Amino acid sequence: MNWLTNYVRPKLQALVRKDVPDNLWRKCGGCGHMIFHRDLEKAMNVCSHCGYHMRLPVLRRLELLFDEGRYQRIELPKTPDDPLKFRDQKRYADRLKDTRAKTGETDAIVVAHGRMGGIGVVIAAFNFDFQGGSMGVAVGEGIVAAAELALLQEAPLIVIPASGGARMQEGVLSLMQMARTTVAVSRVKERRLPYIVVLTDPTTGGVSASFAMLGDIAIAETGAVIGFAGARVIESTIREKLPEGFQRAEYLLDKGMVDMVVRRPELRDTLVRVLGLLRHRGPAGKVVALPLDTPDPILEDA
Repeated sequence: MNWLTNYVRPKLQALVRKDVPDNLWRKCGGCGHMIFHRDLEKAMNVCSHCGYHMRLPVLRRLELLFDEGRYQRIELPKTPDDPLKFRDQKRYADRLKDTRAKTGETDAIVVAHGRMGGIGVVIAAFNFDFQGGSMGVAVGEGIVAAAELALLQEAPLIVIPASGGARMQEGVLSLMQMARTTVAVSRVKERRLPYIVVLTDPTTGGVSASFAMLGDIAIAETGAVIGFAGARVIESTIREKLPEGFQRAEYLLDKGMVDMVVRRPELRDTLVRVLGLLRHRGPAGKVVALPLDTPDPILEDA
């Protein structure tokens, strides 16, 4: 029966079998449901069963925020790839090369400008797929460039972090970006331009300890993890059980650390409304001037 097994059977399988991509379904990290990729994309990577917010690709996020999905990216300053010649199990330069080939991006931040609700804005968004959105010299340069562009255009600055913190392979140079980015966003605020931070999952480490917590308005996505050190590290340090939901967006809202928690489908409308309030400071309607000789009923009654 070798001719049946080796020849006829493969031919029959070739007639009925089609190659099926392995990325058609995504498993929800909240409830475990399998979701068809097209349905998930329409829902902005939000689970239709439990509302769990999965991570969103950076370019898709920009497309959803800007008017008609149209925006213009800026070229960021070039920085040394491996200033410390760092090596662990693999050379840092090789890690960068592999990540760039995988993501098609030069580093973990994208800076773009365009319009939201007709208002010109500058957005700096982190790419978590690029080494966990870690902040090195290139990311620091990106935040500085975004702040300078906002000053040049006199436009609001929106930063959307998604980061594990400072990039360890760049050592103290990555920690210096905490001070540089803080100064950059401070200049935007001194010019009285709105600085809004949209905290997404996760926002931790040196990013949360610097510019991410300095926004005039802090908006968090539903369920986002926001903090400095990890929950397990804190528990092992203080030797106490942390409260349920610790470091989640809703917990921080309850403690006054963020101003609002917004579901992703409502995020753009919320940002447009906030920008409108901050940029259009005039009255919503016409001001009706009262005649000077009009008697005041309150005074008359008195």
